[in-house]
Amino acid sequence: MTPRGRVDLRVRLLALAAWILALGPACSVADRDGDRSPLSVFAPSSMTDVMPELVTQFHRAHPDVAVEVTFAGSQILRLQIEQGAAADVFVSANESHMTALADGGHVARPRRLATTDLVIIVPLDNGAGIEQFEDLTRAERIVSGTEHVPIGAYSDTVLNNASQHLGSEFTVEVRRRIVSEETNVRLIRAKVELGEADAAIVYRPDALASDRVRLIPIPEQYNVRAQFLVSRTARNEHASQAEQFLEFLSSPESAAILRAHGFTGAG
Repeated sequence: MTPRGRVDLRVRLLALAAWILALGPACSVADRDGDRSPLSVFAPSSMTDVMPELVTQFHRAHPDVAVEVTFAGSQILRLQIEQGAAADVFVSANESHMTALADGGHVARPRRLATTDLVIIVPLDNGAGIEQFEDLTRAERIVSGTEHVPIGAYSDTVLNNASQHLGSEFTVEVRRRIVSEETNVRLIRAKVELGEADAAIVYRPDALASDRVRLIPIPEQYNVRAQFLVSRTARNEHASQAEQFLEFLSSPESAAILRAHGFTGAG
């Protein structure tokens, strides 16, 4: 197999693993044996690193609750809830998917969990020589999210903001270099890590969690604050446990964990 073929195979296997991750539970803290009460949490892929730590801290105060977390793109989790998935708590990486569920009567009134900003990531060797946001037009291959994925919508807003300062030609050139649109931010980051893309826009926590990419800040005048919202679902069979978890997510302990991972917590 050629080196290029080996890289392509790695990308396909990584994509398959991420798809499997999106379909089923990805993190289970506290076993479900005995008299422990189960709690199902749906969370976006961008919280894959921080959520297990939050769950572990929550379990120390509530050892009688067995929390199971399923990670996927917010748009996938929304669809699953709309189709009757047995989730007790939903975390969305933007307002639109949570609002749609609230309007449809699928979730209770949402609360803000955290915010973060967006950054550029490039491979460690940075072959395209991208040192600042304005260098994005040097990239030959940019990977982004689809328009239905929160990171894709946020990235589009960043480019629209940039066009007000750098001109529409800059934004047109950047968009012309997008060679792939992915269904969650972890797949976006993976393509940069594997050298399949010269650059991508991701959430700050996703950049901080990888030692295989370089982080390049996005100027404040172009950037956005990504909003992470949380709510218990309307068809909740474990309402009291869900409220305990939501209360913990509003605590100073939760806020400290979120900050350590690059989020600004609500607590």
